[in-house]
Amino acid sequence: MTDEESRPVRRRVTLTGISSRAWEHPADRGALTALRELRGFDDVVKAFFGMWNERGFRLSFLAGSIRVDHRQYPRVYQIFADAASTLDVAELPELYVTQDPVINGSAIGIDKPFIVITTGAVERLDDDELRAVLGHEIGHVRSGHAVYRTILMILTRWAASLSWLPVGAIALRAIIAAMFEWWRKAELSADRAGLLAGQDPAASLRLLMKLAGGGDLSQIDTAAFLEQAAEYEGGGDLRDSIHKLGMTAWSTHPVPVARASELRRWVDSGDYARILSGDYPRRDSDGDASVADDVKAAANSYRESFNNSQDPLVGLLRKLGDGAADLAGSAARGARSWVNDRGRRDGDS
Repeated sequence: MTDEESRPVRRRVTLTGISSRAWEHPADRGALTALRELRGFDDVVKAFFGMWNERGFRLSFLAGSIRVDHRQYPRVYQIFADAASTLDVAELPELYVTQDPVINGSAIGIDKPFIVITTGAVERLDDDELRAVLGHEIGHVRSGHAVYRTILMILTRWAASLSWLPVGAIALRAIIAAMFEWWRKAELSADRAGLLAGQDPAASLRLLMKLAGGGDLSQIDTAAFLEQAAEYEGGGDLRDSIHKLGMTAWSTHPVPVARASELRRWVDSGDYARILSGDYPRRDSDGDASVADDVKAAANSYRESFNNSQDPLVGLLRKLGDGAADLAGSAARGARSWVNDRGRRDGDS
């Protein structure tokens, strides 16, 4: 009997009517809400990009990959349907398995998004880890990420083709850099969706360990992996901070150890448990979402991350900020003292 066969069946809570706002990271949700509030924005995007690009993407997978259903990859299809049911998604997106030994997945498309996972994910993940991957990608689709991810893919290609035109390339690169920053936060949102689909924190952590290179988990230690995460986030000096900026600036994904830390913090915050107990926003209240509240939450998230970061560069910036505040305060006190002294002298004369 294999470890997977001997593992007890986990009873999962069906999250009836759950809104994607339940799992969206504040910085991700703030950006998404602002985009959704732009009247006609999605229609323009779909009209401009959807005429041929989405067809091309889908046709390439239809031609060269395996479309999953009850006849092809039935194990994957059952896990996929189960993850969707837990997140209360009635209509399954199309799912493809493509030949690639690297564990990966993506949600692609504008008008009718579809999901792609690799043979590496199918072959190297157990059922619970695979459910976390599929829930992750379902989360991307439910949050509307696939639309903007597809735009990012197209813009990246355009930037490469316009590299000979300095002005055009610079403008596009600025847009792409901003979208990369948003997408890294969208990945944190999707990690939460994957956890909610599987409702197994250990499986979600194992998935991230395998993404980092731990295919054989008998050789990997969870506590040591989390120690790596802590060292990455706070260890080293300013040179390490600069290297980390270079590593992430043009990356769509946060590094695996950072994702593990962020998911662990979300669980420890109590939000995960509250959702499982039924305390979460419903889809039928999405129309009441406040742009101002979501933008404020995004700003607070960045502020909290800045204030709590152990990164050496961020620590230096905090000290400089405190020093500037002290200098400004001293200048203000000195100015008030001068004005008061001048006032007294004028009164005595």
